[in-house]
Amino acid sequence: MADEMRFEDRMSDADALMWNIEKDPALRSTITSVIVLDRALPHDVLTQRFERLTRVIPRLRQRVRSNPLSVAPPRWETDPNFDLSFHLWWVRCPGKGTDRELLSIAEPIAMSGFDRARPLWRAVIVEGLKGGHSAIIMKLHHAITDGVGGMKLQLELLDLDQDAPEREMPERPAVHVMGQRERFVDAARHEQRRHLGMIMRTTGSALGGIGGVIRDPAAVVSSSTELAASVGRVLRPVSYPLSPLMTGRSLSSRFNTLTIPLDAMKKSAKKANGKLNDAFVAGVVRGLRIYHDHHGVECDELRMAIPISVRTPELEDTAGNAFVPARIEIPIDIADPIELMTAIRARVQEARLEPANDLVDQLSNILNRLPTSAVTALFGTMVKAVDFTTSNVPGAPVPLYLAGATILRQFPFGPLAGAALNITLLSYQNDLNIGVSSDPEAVPDAELLMDCLRRGFAEILDVA
Repeated sequence: MADEMRFEDRMSDADALMWNIEKDPALRSTITSVIVLDRALPHDVLTQRFERLTRVIPRLRQRVRSNPLSVAPPRWETDPNFDLSFHLWWVRCPGKGTDRELLSIAEPIAMSGFDRARPLWRAVIVEGLKGGHSAIIMKLHHAITDGVGGMKLQLELLDLDQDAPEREMPERPAVHVMGQRERFVDAARHEQRRHLGMIMRTTGSALGGIGGVIRDPAAVVSSSTELAASVGRVLRPVSYPLSPLMTGRSLSSRFNTLTIPLDAMKKSAKKANGKLNDAFVAGVVRGLRIYHDHHGVECDELRMAIPISVRTPELEDTAGNAFVPARIEIPIDIADPIELMTAIRARVQEARLEPANDLVDQLSNILNRLPTSAVTALFGTMVKAVDFTTSNVPGAPVPLYLAGATILRQFPFGPLAGAALNITLLSYQNDLNIGVSSDPEAVPDAELLMDCLRRGFAEILDVA
C-alpha cells in the first residue's frame, strides 16, 4: 500500500498551519490509536516489523525542518540521527491488566508533546494485559496524515492473513541534510512553482469569469458574494461554547471506549434515509442531551467540529491530510431519533457544500504569512468554543493480524484541540469501536458521561 502513496517533500499550506498553531499546547494535533492483540509477540519480531515500517513509509524517518526566513511551508527531511529505540518502547501494564489500566497508560502518552527535532510518532507495546493479551499504543502527529490515510499506512504493519510470510526489508531511506544556501534555493523554487500554478488557475478562472459575466453578470456577482460570505462563515471567531455545563478547559484528557454493532447502526440510519455518520452523530447528540438533563442544565444546541473530507481521486494516494475542519451548530432538543438524524444530515450537508472548502490551501497560505501569535489567537477563539468533535474513520471489514497474532479491537482517540470532547469512530469487522477523549475540567464525571452516551446510542439502535 505504501508504495502506492505519494509523500510530498513539503507540508501543504493547511498542514503547515496545523503545525504552526501548535505553539499553543491546547491546539496540539495528536492522533492516538490503541490496538489490542490476542497475545504478546517477541520483542525482536516487533522490532523488525517497525524497522521495516519506517523504511517503507519514509515519513516515519523524517523530521520537520522550517526556515524562519522563508514563507515556504516546512520541509520533511530524513533524520540523520534516527533511532528506532527512541520511538518504540515496551512497558508492562500495572495491576490486573484491565482495559481501564491500559487506557491509563495511553492518556499521558497522548497528552505529551512531540520532540520537534525528531520524527513525529511513537509506539508503546503494552504487555501483561488480562487474558494474555497485549496492545500497541500508536501515536502520530496529525501533520503526517489524516484518519483515512492512517488506515492505509497501517496496512504496512498489519497482515490480512494469519500465516502471512514476512515481507521483504527494503533499504534505509537516503539521508541528505540541506545546507542553508541549498535550503533558500529550494524554498524559492517551491514558491515560484506555487505562484505559477496560482497564475494558471487564476487565468483559467478569469477567462471563465469573463465568459460568465457576458452570459450572466448577475450570477457572477452573486457567486462572488456567496464565496466571500462562505469564507466569513468558515473563519468566524466565536468566543464561548454553547454548553453552559462543559465550559472548563485544560491540557489534560481522559480516555474511555464504547463498542456498538455496525449492522444495527446502518439499519437505524437507513430508517432515516441516511448514512452511518448520521446515526453515529445522533447517538452522540442524544447522549449529550441526557448528560445535560441529568445535571439539570437547559441547552438546545451544541457546537460540533467535524472533518469534511476533500479527498478527491487526485488526492486518493496522497499521504497527507485531505479534510476541512467545519463547525456546525447541532440541535440537541429533538427527541425523535429519525427526525434528529434527518436534521443532522441537513446541517452536515450544508457544511460539506460550503464554497470556501475549495479554498482551504489558499486561505491557509494567507494565514501562514501572518504573525504566528495572531493566527494562534484566531484559531484559539475558533476551536476553544467547540463543545465536541466527531470523526468517522472507515476501518477494515475483515480480520487483521500482526505476525500471527489476531487484532481483537482497535480504538481511535482524536485530539481535543480546545474542545470539551472528541468522539471518534473506527469500524472493524462488524464493530464500531468508539474512542471518547474528554477534558476533565469540562467533564469531571466521565463515567456518567459514558453511561449517558450508551443510553443515547441505545435510542438510535432501537430505531432498527
